[in-house]
Amino acid sequence: MTSEHLDVLVVGAGLSGIGAACHLETERPGTTYAVLESRAAMGGTWDLFRYPGIRSDSDMFTLGYSFRPWKESKSIADGADIRRYIEDTAREFGVTDKIRYHHRVLSADWSSAESRWTVTVERTDTGGTETLTCSWLHTCAGYYRYDEGFRPTFEGEERFGGRLVHPQHWPEDLDLTGQKVVVIGSGATAVTLVPNLADQAEKVTMLQRTPSYILSLPGRDPLAQALRKRLPDRLTYPIVRWKNVLTSTALYQLSRRRPALVRSLIRRLTQKQLPGFDVDTHFNPPYDPWDQRLCLVPDGDLFRTLRKGKADIVTDRIATFTETGIQLESGKHLEADVVVTATGLNLLPAGGMTLFLDGEQVELSETVSYKGMMLSGVPNFSMVIGYTNASWTLKADLVNRYVCRLLDHLDAHGYVTATPVAPPEGADAPFLDLASGYVQRSLAGLPKQGGRTPWKLHQNYILDVRMMKRGSLKDEGMTFQKRADVPAGAAAVA
Repeated sequence: MTSEHLDVLVVGAGLSGIGAACHLETERPGTTYAVLESRAAMGGTWDLFRYPGIRSDSDMFTLGYSFRPWKESKSIADGADIRRYIEDTAREFGVTDKIRYHHRVLSADWSSAESRWTVTVERTDTGGTETLTCSWLHTCAGYYRYDEGFRPTFEGEERFGGRLVHPQHWPEDLDLTGQKVVVIGSGATAVTLVPNLADQAEKVTMLQRTPSYILSLPGRDPLAQALRKRLPDRLTYPIVRWKNVLTSTALYQLSRRRPALVRSLIRRLTQKQLPGFDVDTHFNPPYDPWDQRLCLVPDGDLFRTLRKGKADIVTDRIATFTETGIQLESGKHLEADVVVTATGLNLLPAGGMTLFLDGEQVELSETVSYKGMMLSGVPNFSMVIGYTNASWTLKADLVNRYVCRLLDHLDAHGYVTATPVAPPEGADAPFLDLASGYVQRSLAGLPKQGGRTPWKLHQNYILDVRMMKRGSLKDEGMTFQKRADVPAGAAAVA
């Protein structure tokens, strides 16, 4: 057992955690901190996911950090490029040595008497256990479960003589040459896999139960290409970044207010990409745009693959697996040597750690989110949860900056705790407003959100910039205390 105290503990060395460390380095020099990472490498999602074609589903001008311009030509980048960008950023800002690999946080217990967290860490390389203490705990582990994805059990799958693969754990030895491949799913992973597998396999079929909205986006941003010929990156980057923010915000707002119009627009664009295809069967979801996240395909690669006949799409339900493939409810049989279950992910709030307040476990579902980054009744604890309708990093940057502002405020006024409180009228709105299966399966275990600021998640970068970058740190949702004001056992879920 070891014991060490740090000002800040950052959990997770992915896009958010490295960003948090960079902000601490530049905005709070002298702050002692460490980044705890359960895996053997930084990068998070972009190091874990290695399936063919893995790429961003947001443009890199918004998925990249606000403080370090994305300089590559591709706006929609592949996983290796994103991973390299994260690694280069960590080196440039001097945070590489602050990362402690093979450190999985199991639990954290807040002591009101000492105004600090005691964090229990499992060493994933040795199996041992360590304890650390910190004044502030900042969770940047995202909300996906890394050790397993969501994979329903299919009738008769034990009879299948081929290979079943989940994209989250893609086998390095998988050779699809001459193989018949069925990809089950219609989300971002499936639409990424299909055009990439079609270059290897004899035949690829995308089997979906329900269609998704799919939009084509240029792989290289035309405005960025034009501006880079005339302006330096430090000027080009914010211009293109804000252009993309405003465009995506406008599309989301229009989708919420005029869903029929946006549905019609997407349908026309799809018909233009796939003349002669049965668009109403395969690309006409039964829900409105942005009830689930839109899928983006760079330069229409999925549509191009379908047009060329290198892959096909089937909208049906699975009746049972057979020895040689999948029997559908319609009576059709899909021959398959390999079935890829791109059936989604599982959520894991707070990186899977268990929180305690003076020894009493915190039930996340009984807390209320404050500004989408803290929990009512839980002192000196923050978390990065990115946008569901825009780039993850836009919100991550705002949260990481806000944490630095809060820490500055504590120091300047002699406070030792910052503790959100729940709204007096209560809160019962779901934390995430998406109909996606991975969200719906996990809502019961997530915090609630309120009906007004600062407890409401706007999912709007422009509003959040005003609130988190320029807004007051003191509002009705936050309380600050000095050490003399904090009696033992004071912390309780509000």
